[in-house]
Amino acid sequence: MTTRRTTITHISHPPGVHPSDGYTHVVTGPGRVAAVAGQMPFDEDGELVGEGDPAAQTRQIFENMRGCLAAAGLTFDDVIKLTYYVTDIAHVPAVLAARDEFIDTTRPPASTVVQVVALYRPDLLLEVDALALTGADTVG
Repeated sequence: MTTRRTTITHISHPPGVHPSDGYTHVVTGPGRVAAVAGQMPFDEDGELVGEGDPAAQTRQIFENMRGCLAAAGLTFDDVIKLTYYVTDIAHVPAVLAARDEFIDTTRPPASTVVQVVALYRPDLLLEVDALALTGADTVG
C-alpha cells in the first residue's frame, strides 16, 4: 500500500455564511476524488443490521464505509463530503451521534441530509454515500 499524507483544508465559517453545527461548509485538498457509493446497513452476509434502529443502522453503514475506504487506502480522515438519505428527519440526531463515533468531530466533513420518501426496501432507514480525497502522491 502506498504511504501518503493528504492535506485537507476545512473552511468552517466562510465570510458571509452562518457558522455550521456538526459539519464543515467547505472541504478541499490536493489529489484525486474517491467516490463511495451509498452504503446500506447490511452485514457481510447481506443481512440487515438494526431493524427499526437508526443508530444501529448508521453504525453498520459506517463500518461498511470504513471497509470501502480501506480498500482504496483511505480512512475517515480523508472523507470530505457525506450525503445522508433518511426516511425520517427525526432520525438525524441518532444518525449524527453514531456518525460521531467514526469521524473527527473537530474537523467534520461537509455534509448534506435529505429526507426521502423511501429507499429500495421499507426496512431501510437511511443510506449514506461519501467523497474522499486520495493524496496527490497516491497511485490508484
